[in-house]
Amino acid sequence: MIKIRLVLSVITFVLACPSYAQNTDKLHNSSIVVDTHNDFLSKAVEHGYQFDKHLSGITHSDIFRMDSGKIDIQIFSVWCEARPDAFAFANREIDSLYAILQRNPDKLQIIYSPSDLKKVMKEKKHGAMIGVEGGHMIENDIAKLDSLYKRGTRYMTLTWNNSNPWASSAMDESKGTIANDKKGLSPFGRDVVKRMNELGMMVDLSHVGEQTFKDAIATTKKPVIVSHSCVWNLVPVFRNLKDDQIDAVGKNGGVICINFYSGFLDSNFMKRNTAFFQLHQAEKDSLLKAGKASFFMEDYLFEKYPAEVDSMKATLSQMMDHIDYIVKRIGVNHVGLGSDFDGINSAPRELNGIQDFPKITTALKARGYSDKDIQKILGGNVIRVFKENQR
Repeated sequence: MIKIRLVLSVITFVLACPSYAQNTDKLHNSSIVVDTHNDFLSKAVEHGYQFDKHLSGITHSDIFRMDSGKIDIQIFSVWCEARPDAFAFANREIDSLYAILQRNPDKLQIIYSPSDLKKVMKEKKHGAMIGVEGGHMIENDIAKLDSLYKRGTRYMTLTWNNSNPWASSAMDESKGTIANDKKGLSPFGRDVVKRMNELGMMVDLSHVGEQTFKDAIATTKKPVIVSHSCVWNLVPVFRNLKDDQIDAVGKNGGVICINFYSGFLDSNFMKRNTAFFQLHQAEKDSLLKAGKASFFMEDYLFEKYPAEVDSMKATLSQMMDHIDYIVKRIGVNHVGLGSDFDGINSAPRELNGIQDFPKITTALKARGYSDKDIQKILGGNVIRVFKENQR
């Protein structure tokens, strides 16, 4: 016990030391920081939020906090639930990103290729990339995959929570709700993966079922990305990766980007979450009776009771545990950051938005990671996978 207290005292002293803080700030600012998953575009389309307005207290993200958090490259997620016009809706979200770019050419630039990335860094701008979150948005049409690539999509998540006709999702596989029990990739699904390889579009395996994961790894000839997932052995939920999946990403040369959602980081979060909604059951029932969607009800209650919500959150230390686990299992070359900001309602209490990314650098340093390894985790590993897919 004395030894543990001594170690904690040393860490506290080091973190409080001004020169230590200056060194970690310098390290963060000199690194290329990449966030592989941010859902702001959905909020832009659904609520009219503008990324180039000050939105502190409203969203996790805006262009000003990209500066304070020193986010060099933000991959914006294009997302919608399964719907008949999914491809058109995806393009509407991409249109919203291009509108942001057109209004801010001096600050933000689209990245299509490694040469664009190099140019953006040289000009000291922020880079924007696109990730389509759900293969249902190509509407079973390879030509629509090509179209999304031409518009800037550089990864596609094969499924969201919903399965599509050619790939089964983690949610459906875990619940046993797949039509005709057809798990994994269909022949068309394998063609999609092969075409993504040909285009240079990264194959994203967040959200996919275990059989889809295995089939995709067996099909792809290029490194994959897992854009926003965590470790199943630490928090056993359907969205996290089991050891055999982690090992497969390592052998493939890919990268697993840690999700900031408390429910994926802290094994006790869902118990606290359930207790919270039981406490506010009457309000919950009233909102559902009024026809409000389940996710609206959750967000509304979370915003109404901030003190209770803060006490439920995971910690940055728990997030570091997931990073440590993957590093110890497959090496530091296979970890990145995929916040899921503006798509989650609970992040670690130390991380209130993209402005807080420097705290991650400080936490990694405190865990004993070298500057070189921290730079890999902050963005270098994702850049490597992007370049290898574009080759």
